[in-house]
Amino acid sequence: MEKRKEELLIVGLGNPEADYADTRHNLGFACVRELARRMDVKIDRKRWQSLVGRSESRGVWFVLPQTYMNLSGEAVAKALRDTRLTVEQLWVVHDELDLPLCRIRIRRGGSGAGHNGVLSIISALATPDFVRFRVGIGKPARKGSSAGRSHVLGRFTKAEAARLPSIVDGVATALEVALDAGLERAMERFNRAGSLGCEELP
Repeated sequence: MEKRKEELLIVGLGNPEADYADTRHNLGFACVRELARRMDVKIDRKRWQSLVGRSESRGVWFVLPQTYMNLSGEAVAKALRDTRLTVEQLWVVHDELDLPLCRIRIRRGGSGAGHNGVLSIISALATPDFVRFRVGIGKPARKGSSAGRSHVLGRFTKAEAARLPSIVDGVATALEVALDAGLERAMERFNRAGSLGCEELP
């Protein structure tokens, strides 16, 4: 299949600094880095309050905001403005509490579902109409906002960490399918099955 060239901005959400590197909230960073690695792109340039890379052959920008999660929208808005891309050309990869580990959902639009990075982007762009690759991290055992914050900023358990390579690999593959065959094809394949090739935790 001949690969299409489509100008896109692919954003992975997470927090900067080494202390956050292995937390659940940084899963978006890991997945976008893996896609860039497959495309032989380094995400190491500083621009738009982000780390940035670009595939010239595919017309794809890779953006990892370095603003901290709650201000991700500032970086994304600057990137869209400078590249002159539209919200329809924005894909955001992020962790999702409402999905179990090893699951993914791809959709365009919708609410922020309490995800501060997504809410920041919606606020900065004044629209929710961008594509989200929602990567499951599961809900905490305890309920409440403080439990949720501890969960997303916490590190993966040993059992969860054993599944991470399959999760990151699966999300990168979903992104590749969306790039090569279109979003609808990726949605049909991954939303129907939902699985990222690893067994869900009990």
